[in-house]
Amino acid sequence: MTDDAIAPEKLLLLDSASLYFRAFYGVPDSITAPDGTPVNAVRGFLDMVATLVTNLQPTRLVACWDDDWRPAFRVQAIASYKAHRMARPGRDGGVDVEETPQGLLPQVPVIVDVLAALGVARVGHPGFEADDVIGTLAERAVRKGTPVDVVTGDRDLFQLVDDARRLRVLYTAKGGVRNLDVVDEARLHERYGIRTGRQYAGMAVLRGDPSDGLPGVAGIGEKTAAAIMNRAGDVEGLLRALEDDDADVLGNKRLKLLEARDYLAVAPTVVDVVRDIPLADVDDRLPRAPADPERLLDLARRWGLSSSVERVLQAIGWTGD
Repeated sequence: MTDDAIAPEKLLLLDSASLYFRAFYGVPDSITAPDGTPVNAVRGFLDMVATLVTNLQPTRLVACWDDDWRPAFRVQAIASYKAHRMARPGRDGGVDVEETPQGLLPQVPVIVDVLAALGVARVGHPGFEADDVIGTLAERAVRKGTPVDVVTGDRDLFQLVDDARRLRVLYTAKGGVRNLDVVDEARLHERYGIRTGRQYAGMAVLRGDPSDGLPGVAGIGEKTAAAIMNRAGDVEGLLRALEDDDADVLGNKRLKLLEARDYLAVAPTVVDVVRDIPLADVDDRLPRAPADPERLLDLARRWGLSSSVERVLQAIGWTGD
């Protein structure tokens, strides 16, 4: 890594759950700790961090966390939001808990411990998802002129893309962290026929997303949704067009959109990333040395993570001196 006084500022925000879920399914569960406990998600996550830091050279890094994977304010807007992902009745005492693979559950606290020992900032906030943490931290950074890269496998975050403020999304879903799909405004236009992150959010409202329990507007698919957003600009513009009965915006989907007016009024509450969570200030500087070397060594030995931890330490430039 280059020296902080020379390196230009860059903030790297990790959609942590997206990455450790990807690692869990992408790394064989034969990867275990000395006691036989699977650590495939931990190893995969750390290897991803090492690759991202090496290739992207950030000066600041935050692992963003889901303190609440299904926030009440989103469920109140649309009750079906992520409902199908809840744990089956009778598990976890009926608490609203996300269905998570049993092999992954014990690995998440290990990731938390290793990040703390490394000194990598990890940020969540009660009542909000990691997407909202990402949106808030990104907003703070770009307001100060700091470029931001967001690493995720979740298309919802495409709404953050903003070329003028140097905010882009690095999408892992197809190529992983070694072959990231760089999503900027040109990529949005190439892939979806829209030009802004705001239009992407509106397109997502219209199109819907079964994986999130978001119904969308009946009879409107992705291409039609993009065309409508190109005319309306965003959902607020579409609602104004409905109020004015603007045929130029509504086109031949007028009746479908009128029928969905109540949905359109509340769906942005679910889809739009919150960008003003009252997060406390955090030291997000990329560590040049582990915060707790002895603890890190203990964790590496206990969980069989030595090679992955070493790759992260090499990526941040720490030699043990």
